[in-house]
Amino acid sequence: MSTADAPLPTAPHIDGPPPYLLIVRAPYYTEIVDGLRDGAARMLREAGARFEVLDVAGALELAGTVRLAAHGTRLFDGYVVLGCVVRGQTDHYEYVCREAMAGLTQVVLQFGLCLGNGLLTVDQVEQAVARSALDGHNKGAEAAVAALLQIRAARWLGVE
Repeated sequence: MSTADAPLPTAPHIDGPPPYLLIVRAPYYTEIVDGLRDGAARMLREAGARFEVLDVAGALELAGTVRLAAHGTRLFDGYVVLGCVVRGQTDHYEYVCREAMAGLTQVVLQFGLCLGNGLLTVDQVEQAVARSALDGHNKGAEAAVAALLQIRAARWLGVE
């Protein structure tokens, strides 16, 4: 199924206290990441969640920052990571995408975190613009829903 065919995300109901999430952004492509943040924020508000936003230098810093947050004194129920990597003329794109995604997977599995991944990996900026627009399939909104669904599952399973 393509993104255009997928149903638009809706905010899930979460039992218990309002979830508290951290949105970690790599705003290299500011307008795109702002659109992702706005989509995520809209979805989190609709779910009654509280959240904060933290900016980092780039896509490779997303996983490390989530790991730091998981060890900090603020107790977040979940995380949403947002960023954009656009293919260039070198193989740098391949390394950044592979390592950023592997880092996120590793931190989630190692620490049992609820995370929604909104890191766009695209061939052209136009693809990222389409995926960050508020009038369609906003990948920030989808990442927020993924994090919320993980939180709901963790609560149902009795994971703290």
